[in-house]
Amino acid sequence: MDSLNFWVIQTFNGISYGALLFLLGAGLSLIFGVMRIVNLAHGSYFLLGGYVALTVIWTTGSWALAIPVAALTIAVVGLLMERIFLRPLGFDPLRQVLLTVGFAFLFQQAALDIWTGNNFDINPPQALTESVEFAGLFLPLYRVFMIATALAIGIVLWLAMEKTRLGAQVRATVDDAQMARGVGIDTSRISMMIFSLGAFLAALGGVIGGAFLGVYPGLDFEILPLAFAVVIIGGMGSLGGAAIGALLVGLADNFGKALFPEISYFTLYAPMALILAVKPTGLFGRE
Repeated sequence: MDSLNFWVIQTFNGISYGALLFLLGAGLSLIFGVMRIVNLAHGSYFLLGGYVALTVIWTTGSWALAIPVAALTIAVVGLLMERIFLRPLGFDPLRQVLLTVGFAFLFQQAALDIWTGNNFDINPPQALTESVEFAGLFLPLYRVFMIATALAIGIVLWLAMEKTRLGAQVRATVDDAQMARGVGIDTSRISMMIFSLGAFLAALGGVIGGAFLGVYPGLDFEILPLAFAVVIIGGMGSLGGAAIGALLVGLADNFGKALFPEISYFTLYAPMALILAVKPTGLFGRE
């Protein structure tokens, strides 16, 4: 029975961590798919979202208010970064990579100067710190909240992408941006919207993840490889791929650390390398 409990609890923890990675990876996948930008500042949005949320909580005492304020603030940062800096560069991948990694270091230094190098935790309301009993197991309610939040956002994004005119324009831009421009789709506006959405989702993940990962300098570069693993496994521009990729990475990371702590990085990145070898575009990526 204890063995069964171990597997159930570790699976639950892996799914909840995957829910967090979905928030981070979905935006990066769409940015990658629509704009072909390898955004190395994406982890910074996650970190800055946590720091802005802390500031709101310290100022107002409201955790609920901190979530939308932090996400919208970082969405504006992403929008300005795309409009002012990335857009004039055109589609030169090397310049985009150099610019985004430069921004990642700038954001990290700014966070260090403004919020110091101390480790902080984002404390959710008391009601979410309790546990719920399920089949004799006590599961942290906050992790249930994380899964429910990611599920709700995933459904909203899927409906927006599959059932609306704007979603059809985004999918057309992912498939062939040049052809989309040829039929009158404003791909510049689509790029701006997707980049802002990606920053919004990453910051949202930073606020929600700050309750059990903490908020500290260096978190941005720790979480970024996991986000890219999600995108590489799932396939760029695919929400379904991001969801499956996040779930696989969350489970692989959690079980790897629980069963094989000495080689946990191998258990995490070996499946990614295998998928790349078999299907370079990812599980749901288009050829």
